[in-house]
Amino acid sequence: MTVVVSNVEKDALWKSYHDRRPTRVPVVLATNNRVLILDPRFNRDGLDYERMFSDPQAMLLAQLRWQELARTHYHRFCDYQTGLPDKWDIGVHFQNVSEAWFFGCPVEFRPDQVPDTKPILAEDNKHSIFDTDISRPLDAGPWKRGIEFTHRMTELAQNMDFNGRPVSIQPFVPSGSDGPLTVALKLRGGDFLTDILLDPEYADRLLAFIVEAAVIRIRAFHEYWGRQISGVWFADDSIETIGTDMYVEKILPHHRRFYDAFDPEGKLPRSMHLCGDAGRHFPVIAEKLGISSFDTGFPVDLAWLRRELGPNVEIYGGVEVGLIMNGTPQQVYERARAILTCGVLDGGRFVLREANNLPPAAPEAALAAMYRAAFDFGSFT
Repeated sequence: MTVVVSNVEKDALWKSYHDRRPTRVPVVLATNNRVLILDPRFNRDGLDYERMFSDPQAMLLAQLRWQELARTHYHRFCDYQTGLPDKWDIGVHFQNVSEAWFFGCPVEFRPDQVPDTKPILAEDNKHSIFDTDISRPLDAGPWKRGIEFTHRMTELAQNMDFNGRPVSIQPFVPSGSDGPLTVALKLRGGDFLTDILLDPEYADRLLAFIVEAAVIRIRAFHEYWGRQISGVWFADDSIETIGTDMYVEKILPHHRRFYDAFDPEGKLPRSMHLCGDAGRHFPVIAEKLGISSFDTGFPVDLAWLRRELGPNVEIYGGVEVGLIMNGTPQQVYERARAILTCGVLDGGRFVLREANNLPPAAPEAALAAMYRAAFDFGSFT
């Protein structure tokens, strides 16, 4: 079932897709360093997250090993480039803990897991969060460490080669956000959902504070590195826990504030990542926030979503990771076939991917089956 595609063919595929003349649905796999760190088959250096978060040299090695693994292994099953690059472009990566970490949540390192944080706001101290100084984000927590790591990794990479290729360190620019509801739940735990109903003034103030901190931080990083904002992306996975009426009333205004802070005239590309069963919110999000690209998770009815969003909104989505990990290759192939033939290809604005974020040790046969299905059922010619 394995399909072999050259880098030249992959480049041509992406060009046709971006030119709005797609020939075949592109396939991507979202990997990060966890496919290396948490897979003993590939983690030959004994790397772990606690070390990575404290040692820039370990971060440098982990990011290089991950890119090597992605390009020599996982990218064989999607339309990302394979083989050694002309140079390695890597940067600092702190998984999904940075915003909660900045506000004071302790980072926990658990065996065989990615790092996570622990809530810090109980009923008797929930207002203490507003004492956090958000005006100088680069002076504290993960944002300060990310800059320090970038500079140290740049020093380490000078005159360095990895697999015979030079190494370039990209600036640490955390330019999106995990989303105000998601961060609020990380800070306060599930009690924040009660706050929305029983203490709405506090809930609204906390959501606004989180968005304000994100806006200040993103601007500060772009100014520090001398970069321009070319698009606005966002995530708020926790909105799957609430109904659409509550989303519109309580959360959407804060989402709008984030996008409008960087794109007041609505001219930049706007994208959103939403894991979980959040499909019911997508139509109102697209309409009210002008989102042009959605990265979806599981479970999402992609046929319904395409009908509701129309042909011009880009959708990323595909086979559930549970099936990829536990199903047979034939089951993965048939699931991909069902997705690709459900109508989601209408308009040529669909990218097939795992739903959502590839776990370590994903079976090669399952990934090959999903890729094969893109050729068999994802053609536009």
